Formats: sequence, structure tokens, C-alpha cells
Amino acid sequence: MPRAKETSDVISPPLVETARVVVAPGRRTAGDYFALAVATCGVGLIPLAPGTWGAGVGVVVYLAVVRLAESAFMRGGARGLQASSLSFQALLTTLLLVVVFAVSIVGTWAATRAEKLLGKKDPGAVVVDEVAGQLVALLFVPWGAGWWTLAAAFVAFRVFDIWKPYPVRRLEGLGGGLGIMADDLLAGFYAAALVSLLNAIQILY
Repeated sequence: MPRAKETSDVISPPLVETARVVVAPGRRTAGDYFALAVATCGVGLIPLAPGTWGAGVGVVVYLAVVRLAESAFMRGGARGLQASSLSFQALLTTLLLVVVFAVSIVGTWAATRAEKLLGKKDPGAVVVDEVAGQLVALLFVPWGAGWWTLAAAFVAFRVFDIWKPYPVRRLEGLGGGLGIMADDLLAGFYAAALVSLLNAIQILY
């Protein structure tokens, strides 16, 4: 059974145990290793503020999706398709929604498996939830927005993820990978709403 709750949703935890797989080597499968790779996203084992590093991975994924959308958009324009900033924004938002959905589904599976492998509830090493939440926070950032807007979305997500206003904290009670992912996704929506409001009143854009 998973032990006491551990979480990456703090900026600087007083002590972070090195993540250790409690499942015997002979009982581990290739799926277990894949689940750990997805759950930690390559940064979950960093002892200082793993959740913040995970959110940083979300920003990197966002920038990669933007580049992909720009490439697809330019290829479409070269083939004579009508191109406008509005249609590009629609393409970008659609791609981001697909990525968020995929990360959320795979992340829920990986986080559930990681809890069993690491023997902890909401292990601090699991940061795929921060990746998904940060992507949600960036969903409605206008194309071409300055880096200040990206920074604001990053900070806003971390604040909501750590603060956990109602009902974010209650979603942790769902248990397993669903509980791990759900609270960060909602924190991401709170951050997205705040950044959209700031953009709407032209503070950041």
C-alpha cells in the first residue's frame, strides 16, 4: 500500500528523499520503466523544487507545439491555403488541446503506476501533472505574446498549484493518478483565466 503523501507542489521542500523503486527488480516490467520515465519527465528526480522543474518542461513543450503549428501554418500558406492570425490561433489552440488531452491520459496511467512502484502517495518525483497543468495555463496565450506573458502564466500556475484554492485541494482526494493529475489541471485553468484577464485589460499584451 502507498505510504504517507509526498508531493512536488512546493517550491522548496525541507527534505526530499531520493526516489527509490520499492518493487523488486525481478518483478519490474518494461511498462514500469516507461511509466516512471513518463511520470518524472526527466526532471522529477531533481531534489530541489521538482514541481517547478516539471512546469518548466510544460513551457518547453508549449514552445515546441508553437513551432510545430508555425511550420504547419507556413506549409499551408505555401500551398495556397488562406492564412490569418485568427486561423493560426485556432490551429495552435487545437494542437495544445490535443497535447493536453494526451498528456493527461498517459500521465494518469503513469502516475498511478508510479505510486505503486515508489510506494508513496503522490510521489514528489511525479511531475507529469505539472507538465499538463502548465500547458493548460498557456492555452489562451495569444500568438506573438511577449515573454512576460509566458512568465506570468508560469508564475500564476505555480502559485495556484501550491496555494490550491477551492476546490483544487479536494481533487487530490480522488486518489491514484486521477487525483494527482486533476488538481494540477484545475490549477492550470485558474492560471489560464487570470492570464486571459490580464491580457484582456492589456496589462501584458
